[in-house]
Amino acid sequence: MASLFSRSASSKRRPRRRLRAAAALATASIMATMTGCGLQTASSYVPDAEPGSIKPIKNLPDDATLTVTSQNFTEQLILGKIGVLAAKAAGFHVKDQTNVPGSVATRRLMTSHKGDVTYEYTGVAWLTFMGHEKKIDGEQQQWKAIHDEDLGNGLTWLKPSKANNTYALTMGPGVAKKHKNVKKLSDIAKLPVSERTFCVESEFNSRADGFKPMLAKYGMKLGDANGVPEKNVTILDTGAVYNATAEGKCNFGEVFTTDGRIESLDLTLLADDKKFFPEYNITPYVNSAKLKQYPQMASVYNQVSAKMTNAEMMRLNRQVDVEGREPADVAYDWMVQKGFITKG
Repeated sequence: MASLFSRSASSKRRPRRRLRAAAALATASIMATMTGCGLQTASSYVPDAEPGSIKPIKNLPDDATLTVTSQNFTEQLILGKIGVLAAKAAGFHVKDQTNVPGSVATRRLMTSHKGDVTYEYTGVAWLTFMGHEKKIDGEQQQWKAIHDEDLGNGLTWLKPSKANNTYALTMGPGVAKKHKNVKKLSDIAKLPVSERTFCVESEFNSRADGFKPMLAKYGMKLGDANGVPEKNVTILDTGAVYNATAEGKCNFGEVFTTDGRIESLDLTLLADDKKFFPEYNITPYVNSAKLKQYPQMASVYNQVSAKMTNAEMMRLNRQVDVEGREPADVAYDWMVQKGFITKG
């Protein structure tokens, strides 16, 4: 859910699930200043491209324009540029408002219909934007509930991708070698208490749907001598969790499942076999009025979503966070590779 999110890997990671009142006010203020001044939030640069499987929409008016927006961490920057490239290939003029600080500001651009296209995570929409307390089991079931509710806001959710950027626990290479039989979260409870050591970030540690209830779901009580004693838990910044886990400073570390550092640090993901974590499928949603005006938008973005998977997003995120590439170039190369566009 690294440069996925910083150029300090931790600072840009996930404004997405951490929406507190102060953050909401701050991002709203930033957005108001930004839009009030008529400013775009990111460089509108994307490499020149020609149509591929995405064809120019027939009889599209010369002034047809889409405003594409995204948040300001790596994965969202990549998704934003994918959205821009798809719109351009379909023949639209594009206002590039990617790199918006936080999901609250991005959401307000969409609900005010100042934004036409964005990518969001289904769990964020259901639990945060719509304020529901309980997750819905099943990707399609959750998507449909979100889709139906957001129609009332003049917004239409297109088809979800298989890329699910949710929470997970991992082991570093040394720990994975030592505990070869630990494949899923329920296996942790079978280990001696002394081996149940964790590195987590502060918000996950305190969330109502985070660390403590996760442990309880898997039969371990936080703070209990026979469960997970407090001394077994180390609170770190997001970026530090990945490195500490890789170095074996804790046996299990909290991560986000499309983060490129999972692969680069050789971390092993554990299966959430009791389905505790919500689904956070990457999904485009659009201004319903624009979709009614240009119904071909659905096929443009749905074909792109069909190619998004955890492995694909992990690879793209790694190119930015680990290799230092620009999100626009990473998005462009992926769109060319998948045949959506061709090189200009």
